[in-house]
Amino acid sequence: MTANPSPDIEFWFEFGSNYSYLSVMRIEDVAQRCGVNVAWKPFLLGPIFRALGMETSPFILQKEKGAYMWQDMVRQCRKYGLRWTKPSTFPRLGVLPARIALLGADQPWIAAFCRQVMELNFVLDQDINQPERLEPILSALGLPSVDILDQAQAEPIRTRLREQTDEARARGIFGAPTFFVGAEMFWGNDRLDDALLLASETSREGAVARR
Repeated sequence: MTANPSPDIEFWFEFGSNYSYLSVMRIEDVAQRCGVNVAWKPFLLGPIFRALGMETSPFILQKEKGAYMWQDMVRQCRKYGLRWTKPSTFPRLGVLPARIALLGADQPWIAAFCRQVMELNFVLDQDINQPERLEPILSALGLPSVDILDQAQAEPIRTRLREQTDEARARGIFGAPTFFVGAEMFWGNDRLDDALLLASETSREGAVARR
C-alpha cells in the first residue's frame, strides 16, 4: 500500500502586509503539526488594490481602520509571542523579496527566508526592497546570494511575479494573507487554523474513500 500524499494549503502572502507577517511567522510549524504541505505564493497587493479602485492600503485610506489595526497588531503579536515594531514606512514595497520567494517557493529555505524578511520589516523597521538588505539573509542561509539576486532582478522572474499577481486577482483575492484548500478560500491570519483543519479533514476523507 502506498502512502497517502499530504494535503496542501496555498499560502498567498505579501511582504508589506502586517497580517501576512503573523501568518508567515507561524505557518510552517502549525502546518507540520497538522501534516499539511504549504505551497508558498508570494504576490503584490498594490495591483490588486488599484484594480479595486484604491491607490494604497485601506489601512491608510481609512484612518479609523488603520488605528484599530495598529492596536490589534500589538495584541496579536503578544498572543503569538512575536516581536513587533510599528514600521515607520507602511506599506513597504516588497517587490524584490517577492521575486526571491518565487525563486525559492519549492526550496527548503523558503520559510526561513520569508520569516527573516518579515522580521526585517516588522521588527527591525528596515527597507526590505534593497539587495544590500537581502544579501545577508541569503548568505546566512548558506545560499548563493549573488546568483539569486541576479535572477530575481532579471526579466523572467519579473514576468512570473506579474503573472502570479494576475492569478491572485483572477481567483478573487482581495487582501493578504489568503489561503486556499482546493477551491475553498480563507482570508486573514485568523482563518489559517480553519484552512489547515479543512486540509486535514479533506485528506482523511480521501484516505477513507480509497480504502
